[in-house]
Amino acid sequence: MASFGMLLPELPGYLSSMGASHLIGWIVALFTVGAFASRFISGRLADLAGRKPVMLFGTAVTALAGFAYIGVARVDDVAWTVSGFLVVRLLHGMSTGFRPTGTSAFLTDIVPLDRRGEALGYLGVAGNAGMALGPALGSWLAVEYGYDAMFLASSVLGIAAYAMTWLLPETLPHARRVEWSDLNVFKGGVIEKAAWPASFFLLPVAMAFGTFLTVTPDLVEGLGFVYKGSFNTIVVVASVATRLVAGRASDKHGRVELMMAGAVLLAIGMALFSFATTVPMLVAAGVVYGLSVGINMPTIFAWTVDLAPEGKAATALGTMLMALEVGIGLGAYVSGTWYATNPSVLLSLYAGCAGFGLLGFSFLAWWRRVHKKGGFAG
Repeated sequence: MASFGMLLPELPGYLSSMGASHLIGWIVALFTVGAFASRFISGRLADLAGRKPVMLFGTAVTALAGFAYIGVARVDDVAWTVSGFLVVRLLHGMSTGFRPTGTSAFLTDIVPLDRRGEALGYLGVAGNAGMALGPALGSWLAVEYGYDAMFLASSVLGIAAYAMTWLLPETLPHARRVEWSDLNVFKGGVIEKAAWPASFFLLPVAMAFGTFLTVTPDLVEGLGFVYKGSFNTIVVVASVATRLVAGRASDKHGRVELMMAGAVLLAIGMALFSFATTVPMLVAAGVVYGLSVGINMPTIFAWTVDLAPEGKAATALGTMLMALEVGIGLGAYVSGTWYATNPSVLLSLYAGCAGFGLLGFSFLAWWRRVHKKGGFAG
């Protein structure tokens, strides 16, 4: 997560340095396209061939991506450099198309049902710790030593993650070798319909996240942050603090109830961003938004596994994560393109994201009313 996260705050500036600032919306959008396409096979592979091969493949992509960014920067022709950068972003997305699916399924294999939310919360803490340290490290390296140093560090972290993953055991009983037929997306079994409620709620949450990732670096820079990644640390620390208790709370009080609180915090956080013309207001918005992420993400993962039929946990997670990629991609592309053509809409984009939080809350309120007696799923 540090390898992935350390690049995000600096990539808009990197693209601008190549004279392609009008393509800012594609930085996150292409990444999510690659991740989305990967979901069609990663979940099924994890349920058939095992969790470990899926985790290893996603981590290998992470380890190679930094070197690829450095390579395309060496091309003399600017047009080819920009095109190569966008292709690498697309392929880099495969890392999150595979790794989180395998990791989440791996974790649910080794923890009891009544502590599933708590365990996924701890997994989120580890991921958020990487997302907190990574952007700060990436911005420091980019400012002090240049973009190549940042990309190299990203690959080094990916290599370290691969080595640690190699030591993990396989947790899927009767896992078999990957077969060519497993890669045929037209064969069926790549989508789990039972995951639709979690996917539907995640969609507006992810659209807000895609907008946040795309335009916040410019907002932060405009308010005087030299190391843009340091603001991400504020958001992530708030998220980590919440994850320490949110997963356990969802095990005790129910997934939907907790996500409704997360949706309200999302709406409030984005509304605060829309008024963020000073650093204290920006920090307040980041903290509230971080709290919403800390509540929503581990709970959505746990709810998805609750809804999944026996033996289909990874496929259900892959289906839910497709909604994540669609939402992030839409939010990134629309906000980035709109902002590139009219920078004055920056704060208004966050106001629209506040509406996404209210939409998510409305859906959960409806679901809760209809499925009042649904246990964990309700």
